[in-house]
Amino acid sequence: MQYTKLGNTGITVSRLCLGCMSYGGGSVPDWALGTRGWHVDKAGAAEHFRVALDAGINFFDTADVYSAGQSEEITGFHLNQMADREQIVVATKVHGVMGPSPNQRGLSRKHVIQACENSLRRLQMDYIDLYQIHRWDPNTPLEESLDALDSLVRSGKVRYLGASSMAAWQLSKALYTAKEHGWHRFIAMQNHYNLVYREEEREMIPLCMDQGLALIPWSPLARGFLTGTRTPDGGSTQRAQVDSFAKDMYYSDDDFAVADAVSKVAGARGVSAAQVACAWVLQAPGITSPIVGATKVEHLKDILGAIDLKLTADEIAALEKPYRPHRILGHQQPTPKAMAASRG
Repeated sequence: MQYTKLGNTGITVSRLCLGCMSYGGGSVPDWALGTRGWHVDKAGAAEHFRVALDAGINFFDTADVYSAGQSEEITGFHLNQMADREQIVVATKVHGVMGPSPNQRGLSRKHVIQACENSLRRLQMDYIDLYQIHRWDPNTPLEESLDALDSLVRSGKVRYLGASSMAAWQLSKALYTAKEHGWHRFIAMQNHYNLVYREEEREMIPLCMDQGLALIPWSPLARGFLTGTRTPDGGSTQRAQVDSFAKDMYYSDDDFAVADAVSKVAGARGVSAAQVACAWVLQAPGITSPIVGATKVEHLKDILGAIDLKLTADEIAALEKPYRPHRILGHQQPTPKAMAASRG
């Protein structure tokens, strides 16, 4: 395994982060979001964590909203059993719907602090290494959210703060506002970035590189689209058949052209398409640690090969050539009308 610093901090993380959204899938309340029928249960997840730890992965990412908290429970259980807490870096997120009340979502001070307490309880840990806002909240004053997050760091419940999927101007505003008030700033951005969605190269990635933020992109394999298992009518895996979120974002003719390019490079190199797609993200400027998830142990073992796969300049050019610009995918860009409404 290779390691690097988490942005402009002293903490060291593995070049791959194990994404834990796949773990959970049991019975969930009606208000819960994100359950898709392809999750790995607690018992099945054990080998995933063992393989990751044995490979040298020390960075793990989850969120309270994944299977209504079950992912955090499973992640915490196995890491507490298998790892030394001082040697691993655990990340989770806040923002999503966590109950029927309107106060059980968003980034109000009430919800941020309560959500952190609940995440700590589910993880069975005393602190969270990287606490991230899962999305921007246009209905809560930014100062209120940042002040609440800062209080969690000062109380010792959180070590570092991060953000996920937003417009570059929003991240810039958050960084500036935190600095103006002397609050702890975001040190990482978990953004949507892969070979079929490269719009982050326009503003977000340059901003993060300029400000010293770690880039830990989610879905480096485009939710499996780049693994060679997807077809226009879905695909051969269980997840491919039911993952409507992926079908809403990818599956255009241009996207399949990129997937074909990945398969050609993989075939020529004698490696898997997943390794090629992940290796491309790893070599991209500013990238710290792509977040990789798996529902099968053999897929997790395979993706580990991306660490040592060095793409040539010609291969990179071939992979990038079919790309065509996309609309914003992975988060909603606020319209001027919505922004005006949020200000009352």
